[in-house]
Amino acid sequence: MKWTKFQIKTITEAEDIIISTLYDIGLEGAQIEDKVPLTAWEKEQMFVDILPDCPEDDGVAYLSFFVEEQEDGSLVVNGETTDAAAIEAMVRAELDDLAQWMDIGEGTITVGETEDIDWINNWKQYFHQFYIDDILVIPSWEDIKVEDQDKMVLHIDPGTAFGTGMHETTQLCIRQLRKFITPETVLLDVGTGSGILGILSLMFGAKSVVGTDLDPCAVPAVAENIEANGVNPDAFTMMIGNIVTEKEIQDQVGYECYDIVVANILADVLVPLTPVIVNQMKKGGIYITSGIIDDKEQTVVDAVKAAGLEVLEVTYQGEWVSVTARKN
Repeated sequence: MKWTKFQIKTITEAEDIIISTLYDIGLEGAQIEDKVPLTAWEKEQMFVDILPDCPEDDGVAYLSFFVEEQEDGSLVVNGETTDAAAIEAMVRAELDDLAQWMDIGEGTITVGETEDIDWINNWKQYFHQFYIDDILVIPSWEDIKVEDQDKMVLHIDPGTAFGTGMHETTQLCIRQLRKFITPETVLLDVGTGSGILGILSLMFGAKSVVGTDLDPCAVPAVAENIEANGVNPDAFTMMIGNIVTEKEIQDQVGYECYDIVVANILADVLVPLTPVIVNQMKKGGIYITSGIIDDKEQTVVDAVKAAGLEVLEVTYQGEWVSVTARKN
């Protein structure tokens, strides 16, 4: 079995958004190579007595994506036959778009070949069920243990969409959502992705959720996760478009009709989003943001205040920040 490898040289701060972006065009299962120091949790998962000495983090990261070659040498992405040159061109276009509003480092692409690796299934050994506080997150290939039968369970596979709940920014949002959701909550999730935040909000008791995303792939991804978790599909509406810049999407989403707006994106997107999204919020509505690296905290806080919102709480996990505010 042969695979065509597309490797991108970037920076560590851009890893998540590049992986998410390229997932949307059909490239899955990124291999990440960087020199970021291991977290305490990661060290605990390594079954070695002495950890190797790692070189100093230089901020450089390499992201590799693999596409299986067919017998005739062609490649298939999103069910369509293509070739390496076409895929490279798609990746180049996506990177160029990202580079217009964020630093992605060199952004160079190297195309190579590897073989005899079961990339589709081997990665499963690294993703196992885990807890977000008292919520059990579990992939489809694992069973719920007897002692966990009474727990709230979120069923999700890493391959269904970007976002499994493992990232600190997602967990920060989840904790804030639990504080404010009531049976009457109508929630707007900006940048829905896999739908984790909206689905958990319904599981927490919210009345309904509207999700927006830039990519149409979010629609089937959310539908799959809704079905996997037994959530009422009628309570979750998906809309595709850019709510920051498209008046049509803003109108479709509606004005002053949301009790909570949650946006787990990036600080560079939250800044232009915030003065727009206040129009979708009810008076007294709650605005929960994350995706904020710690040195961008004040930038987001300033944007929130400039939009006329009252900052209620700033919470932290690792190097990530969540800002929660209210429309008075």
